[in-house]
Amino acid sequence: MAYIGKQPVVGNFQVCDAISVVNGQAAYTMQVSSANVEPENANHMLVSLNGILQKPGSSFTISGATITFASNLATGDVIDFIILLGDTLNVGTPSDDSVGAAQIKNDLISGTTALASEPADTDEFLVSDAGTLKRIDYSLIKGGGTYEVVAAVDYSSAVSNFTITDCFTSTYQVYKVIGHNISGASNEKLFVQCLDSGGSAISGWDHVHSLSYVNESTGGGGDTYTSNANESYFKFMNYEFSGNTTNLAAFDWTFYQPYESQYTFVSGRSIIDADNGHTYGGGLSAVLPSTTSARSLKFYLESGGNFSGYKITVLGMKRA
Repeated sequence: MAYIGKQPVVGNFQVCDAISVVNGQAAYTMQVSSANVEPENANHMLVSLNGILQKPGSSFTISGATITFASNLATGDVIDFIILLGDTLNVGTPSDDSVGAAQIKNDLISGTTALASEPADTDEFLVSDAGTLKRIDYSLIKGGGTYEVVAAVDYSSAVSNFTITDCFTSTYQVYKVIGHNISGASNEKLFVQCLDSGGSAISGWDHVHSLSYVNESTGGGGDTYTSNANESYFKFMNYEFSGNTTNLAAFDWTFYQPYESQYTFVSGRSIIDADNGHTYGGGLSAVLPSTTSARSLKFYLESGGNFSGYKITVLGMKRA
């Protein structure tokens, strides 16, 4: 609450500077380190005159920084000391280095106010650094792993293509693009394009697939290699979707510097459970020898059919 007049000085014990007695004078100015001080009231003072403690209000009174004794002092009188107690009903501000573990209650941090979201980068935590308590910004300790989610899209309707807009930025140089639960409504191959800032496909892709398969019934299998050059796309793999929602596909690709004005490289693996009793796995190596900055990713089916499902996540890799 507000105060009328001078606000109390709380728990601030002070010893006044020595005062020289003047013969025939009752009023004296109180100072600490040569600066005037004003006690809370006379009852919050210890005053010794000639070795005798004085009674507040009768032996002396105060007004501001002035103490006035009940009678004029004479030569030979000695003001031994004046101690100001501040507001003795309130501890006030503890002295430096005076509070330790024993003075702190265990429930000091009660958790009564909960932080409902991730802390801001400038929010601070307290840590002990070799026994010294220090503060540290959340930005220096927050987790999130090596990668951070940039964009995520899920199937919401039957579409023949979809674009993850502005998923590549200058923030990261390396990106992971992970897809799963992918299926097509017809037997078609999945194509992928990198789009420039205007939404146009960047041409010139050279890519190679290694395709291996295992027959789920016999265990037999085989390997093939396919390549494409100077295309406006690269393929998910050189195999078609099965045209149903039960035979699904997945992939894990890494894009290197797609946003930079230099070649874009892609490598990774793809897998699909086909409806012919085979499981196909494909290795992808692709390069886009163009200095055009890629901003977005477009997914579409070779002959314009519809997807029946997809879940795609784009992650940016943090640099140390």
